[in-house]
Amino acid sequence: MNQFVVGLTGGIGSGKSAASDWFAAQGICVVDADLLAKEAVKPGSEALSQIRQHFGDWVIHADGGLDRGKLRDFVFSDPKAKQALEAIVHPRVGALAKSAIELASSQYVILAVPLLFEHPDGLIQLCSRTLCIDVPESLQRSRAATRDQLSQDQIRAVMATQITREERIRKSDDVVDNSGSLDQLYSRLEPLHSRYRFYASRPDEAEWAK
Repeated sequence: MNQFVVGLTGGIGSGKSAASDWFAAQGICVVDADLLAKEAVKPGSEALSQIRQHFGDWVIHADGGLDRGKLRDFVFSDPKAKQALEAIVHPRVGALAKSAIELASSQYVILAVPLLFEHPDGLIQLCSRTLCIDVPESLQRSRAATRDQLSQDQIRAVMATQITREERIRKSDDVVDNSGSLDQLYSRLEPLHSRYRFYASRPDEAEWAK
């Protein structure tokens, strides 16, 4: 792939979607790993068939679709089940992401991945640079509770699957604070958008990787 790809990540409730929506509004192609994961397990897919065989009929809705809530709650409490699910879904998401990136026509591509750093052999391999949307953990919890109507136990379970805030910041090339308003977030994304366009126009130079 020759495209300049920015891996966009952040903890639960950090505002990744708000950031990716802003980039999309600037005409940048956004490849969303969560949407690709849903596509990978759509009714009739090989992945859904394998999930059914491995976990049982209880993970399937009456209409034939995957009961993502039940399966999510189950794998959060069972590391081996989580590994089994990832072994089925991740390769397919990776293939879909690579295809979407190759088809993108914008100057660069945003690849939005909640668990970008948690899987070092995964989608991060497609990224030229990484961007973390960051907020304090207390704000993560309050936003997730309001937005997703999750209990504090559910939020803690999600956060337990993610690396720490400090490690995510350390691993990221760029970090944007989103503890304020949307307008403040957008004002902090604007210079990065200009920088990424600059980097993408010079694919043979290594300066952007510093």
